[in-house]
Amino acid sequence: MNIRNEVKKINQMIINWRRDFHQYPELGFKEYRTADIIEKELKSMGLKPKTNVGKTGITADLKFGDGLKVGLRADMDALPIQEKSGLDFSSKNNGVMHACGHDGHMAMLLGTAKVLTQTTNNYNGMIRFIFQPAEEGDGGARYMIKDGCLNELDEIYGIHLWNYQPLGEVGVKDGAVMAAADMFDIKIKGIGGHGAAPQGTVDTIVIASQLVQAFQTIVSRNTNPLENTVVTIGKINGGHNFNVIADEVNLSGTTRSYSEKNRQLIKSRMSEIIDGIASAYNAEIIFEYKDGYPPTINHLKPTKNVLNASRQVVGENAGDPYLSMGGEDFAYYLQKIPGCFFFIGSAPNKNNLFETPHHCSHFNMDEEALLVGPSIYLNLIDNLMGC
Repeated sequence: MNIRNEVKKINQMIINWRRDFHQYPELGFKEYRTADIIEKELKSMGLKPKTNVGKTGITADLKFGDGLKVGLRADMDALPIQEKSGLDFSSKNNGVMHACGHDGHMAMLLGTAKVLTQTTNNYNGMIRFIFQPAEEGDGGARYMIKDGCLNELDEIYGIHLWNYQPLGEVGVKDGAVMAAADMFDIKIKGIGGHGAAPQGTVDTIVIASQLVQAFQTIVSRNTNPLENTVVTIGKINGGHNFNVIADEVNLSGTTRSYSEKNRQLIKSRMSEIIDGIASAYNAEIIFEYKDGYPPTINHLKPTKNVLNASRQVVGENAGDPYLSMGGEDFAYYLQKIPGCFFFIGSAPNKNNLFETPHHCSHFNMDEEALLVGPSIYLNLIDNLMGC
């Protein structure tokens, strides 16, 4: 790998930032200590950070001239998980953990800012460092946008450390890279009774079973098999006793798709199936569908910019990412301005990429990946703004 010399010089500083954030994780819109640390560090670099953007977010502009204006974004929030990694710098906040790499995202962006504020390069343009709260489900990007974080910007870029790829790989492609992530709740109301005398009842357990099976036909028979979609029932609650026919069952789940077309198709087919089964079984079924994040869809030109910058670091190991059906609120930025969201391999064990997956209590990363991100960002700025 061709790690930038400027990044190598602050290697330990970047690692220390990551470990400090890791020890003191904070949930979405509660990143008070995190924001204070980021503000302090940005000020020490000579920047004038703007605080309380999108509630607890921070932005800071570095101007070199009137050229291209680019945003670089890192997310700040942690997850409600009790850490079991055994790391020397494990979380000190009970029940809260950086289990997705956001601690590393912040450290990499601070490292990028540190180098750029000390550069003697003759750039022409402006860089906005964007530290965003509440990516994990609360859609902090929307609050940042509302508070003007995209004002004046021409393009935006974001990094995700990715334990599904080994160190030395960078995943980047145009088009959809993360899925629309929606949620739903279903309440089935029937008529209970004795398990030995089912006549006259409306068995909500049977109806729930029919719904679970029928929903799977949306993926297998209604969507193009070449277009990734998922319908998952994650929770079922119902019943009173082994010999009682349940009068109510509740289901909850999620749907995922890489396109808005399939997103709307899934929603409408679920509603039609529910209406049909409710009619067939003479039951009342209440369907609540909650739109989550839209698909994260990269733009072609910014993606080419990232691919070029990445290949200066990892060569031909920059290419298609290991895709998942996870959601990401960077999608909201990409709906507003051109940009690219990409992935940096960070698996601590290259022989078992699923040993420490994201959102698990023993999540960890290969900290050498923390040098790859700033190196790519610096190459990107050189390529976009160098005179």
